[in-house]
Parts: sequence; structure tokens; C-alpha cells
Amino acid sequence: MDKQAIQMVAGLGLAFLLSGCAAYMNQPLQSSPARLGEETTLTSQLRQLPPPKEKVVAAVYKFRDQTGQYKPAEVGANWSTAVTQGATSILIKAMDDSGWFVPIERENVGNLLNERKIIRSSRQQYEQGREGPLIPPLLFAGIILEGGIISYDANIVTGGAGLRYFGAGASGQYRQDRVTVYLRAISTSNGKVLKTVYTSKTILSQAVDAGLFRFVKFQRLLEVETGFTYNEPSEMAVTEAIEKAVQTLVLEGIIGGLWQPDPEKQSLTQAAINAYKLEKTEMAQTSLLNRRYQDYKHISSFQFSVASLLYDGDYPQGELRPGADLGIGLFLSPRHQLLLNFGASQLAAERFYREDVLYADLNLSFRFLPHDRMTPYLFGGGGVLIGRGNAAAGGNAARHFFKINGGIGFEYHLNNWLGIDLGFDHNFIFSDELDERVHGKYNDYFWRTRLGVKLFLN
Repeated sequence: MDKQAIQMVAGLGLAFLLSGCAAYMNQPLQSSPARLGEETTLTSQLRQLPPPKEKVVAAVYKFRDQTGQYKPAEVGANWSTAVTQGATSILIKAMDDSGWFVPIERENVGNLLNERKIIRSSRQQYEQGREGPLIPPLLFAGIILEGGIISYDANIVTGGAGLRYFGAGASGQYRQDRVTVYLRAISTSNGKVLKTVYTSKTILSQAVDAGLFRFVKFQRLLEVETGFTYNEPSEMAVTEAIEKAVQTLVLEGIIGGLWQPDPEKQSLTQAAINAYKLEKTEMAQTSLLNRRYQDYKHISSFQFSVASLLYDGDYPQGELRPGADLGIGLFLSPRHQLLLNFGASQLAAERFYREDVLYADLNLSFRFLPHDRMTPYLFGGGGVLIGRGNAAAGGNAARHFFKINGGIGFEYHLNNWLGIDLGFDHNFIFSDELDERVHGKYNDYFWRTRLGVKLFLN
């Protein structure tokens, strides 16, 4: 095996260690014994809820899968359900973990009643008419928890990337599903729906593979393949969504006065409520794809940037020269902005051309993600370039040229009034005499890069 092949294999191996170390380095090479059930990230938060003044007796008759969804299959039909059919058991455990409820058996209440009949019958038979101890009455519920798993959306986001060159390559794919849970509390005294909550959880599946296929010597073929696939268990996702629903129901009940927390734990209760209200505010600004929605209401902007111009004309070996740029913007809409830029810099080519220039241009920009913290944007427009002649040739006469420009940029909001802006554009001159030399059939032009700070006025 030659040195280049060794380097390629080592590079692929390193890429795997960095991209999927946990899954790749813990491959199941042998069967494992039974273990206690895994806990989700929400289980510990559920147990940290402030304690109640008095636990609520609650019944769950049936927390059903209402999706009717089967597991997605690439080939043929799959008659296995996409989500668990035992959501009632998950809900009861979540209620118990929260410390706020006394769950009572109602899903299989017929079995419970039959067993109580057997107990009474046995006592009557063996006690021979003597009056014995009565069976304690069943607890009755103050509230009933209803709802279910109401949707399972497969492939809401899919994607991947890959690269292959000269017999070596790697690729990755991912898919994201989504499960949604509704939970409501109903008063047993009058049937009123006291509170309804709604939670969701995404389910991630991903696959990564890499391989090498090439001849390293004459009649010596090297072939290497490796990879891993990870599928997040749907049962764990359903459990986490139900636990989140129980946590939300408890906090909503505290806020609405449906039940009371322990008065000696006021600080803990207030901290939990504040954290929940902050989460609700953030979720109101978060999209389905977990992107944060920012309600920017900018009117105008001011920008100062360091700029650099790269000459590309009739002289070879254009040089990158620094400059400064000042911009004023007016927002026509959240997506559209009118930009007026002024700048000063220099255009130069090695030994042959050097000219100090001033420029002004008016552009219209289109922002792709106006409600995101970071957004790419396209811009284009035209303006004028004023030069003082080729200083390398002794020129010192002021000249002006008209130009058009277009490019791409990225804008990042540090907060509601301050941001960072990066732009890159191409500037085409309507003349071939900028560098005082006419050669070929193309006009002179230059590239411009800007990096600056932008101040937003609301």
C-alpha cells in the first residue's frame, strides 16, 4: 500500500471519529443483559417540580395512539405501528414521577372489580356467615386525564451530503420524524375541561458511511468500507413528549389555581414558573424546524465596514488593497432594504497600476430569512467610481466611471439593535479605460469585500 492510500484511509478514519464517535466506538459486538429502563432528559426535570400541598387523585382510562400510523418503509408494507400502543403505562409512570398525582387504576378496572368480587366471595365462604372485615372502597378520582398521541409525521426533514474522489469517499444522510401529544385534565364533578396542553418531540435517524476503492499497486486492489446508522427509539421520544406534557400540565395548573404547591417552597415554585414562562415566550418565537423567530421591526440602519478591493483589468496580477466603507439603509419591508454606500480604497496591479478611488452606489437587498438571527441576502445596484488616474504612470487627473454591482452577504444580529455584516460583490465598469489601457474586448472590473458593524434603528 502506497503512502497516499494510507493517508486517505487515515483521513477517513479520523473523519468518523470526529463525526460519530459515540455511536461508532460503542458497537454492540455481543448481547447485553437486561437492565433498568433508560430515563429521558425530562425525567429528572419532572422529579424536580415543586412539591404539592396535597396530591391530586387522578384517573387515566386510556391514553391511546390516535395516529393510525404505521412505520415508514422504503420497500413494501410495514404493518408495525409507528408509536407504542402502551402510552397509558408511560403516562401513569410520568404522573407518579412528578409527585403531584395519585394515579388510580382505570385502564383495566374490570380486572380489579372481578378480583374484589373473588375476595368477597372467598371471605363469605371461609368465614361461614360471620361478619368479617369489609374491603376498603375504591378511591374516586378528582380529575381524569385524557388525550393521546395525535400525530406521527414522518420525514419532515431529510437530507445528506457526500463526496467521492478517485475511489475514496464518504457520505451521510439524516431523517427527522415528529410525534405530537395532547393531554387534558377533566373535572369529574362537572365534566369541565380544566386545562389542555400540547407537546411534541422530534425523532432523529442518521447514517454515515465511508469507503476506499482503488489500486495501490499493479494487481493489488484495496477496498475499505465502514459506517454506522443511528435511529432514535420512538418509544423514548413518546416518553419524553408525555413527560413534558405532565410537567406542563402541573405548571399550568399552578398558574391557573387548579391546585396548590407546598407553601413552604415558594421560592422553588416561583423559579419553576418563571422558567416555564420564559420557555413559552421562546417557543412562541420558534418555528417547526427549531429556528428562532425574531420579530425585528427595523426602520433604518447605519453601517461602518473595513473593505478591500481586488482589481481585475488589463494589467495582470491584481492586488488586494484595504479601504473603508460607510452605509446607510432604509427598510422597505422585513425582506427588502435600500442601501446607500460610500467608500474609499485603492485599485492596484503589481508595478503597473495604482489608483486611489472613491465610490458610491445604491443597492437593493433581499434578505432570505428576515426573522432569523442570521440571514443570507442578495444585493445589486449601480453607482459611480471616481479615480485620480494611474499613479504608477504619473497620472493625477480626476475621472469618473459608472458601474453596476451584485453580490451576496450574510447578516448576523448580536441583539435587536446591533449586528455584524459580511458582503462580497462584483463591480463591472462601463469602460475599459479605468486603468488607462485598452486591451481585449472586456471592460475593467473589480471585486469588493466588506466586513463591518451595523447599527439598527427601530
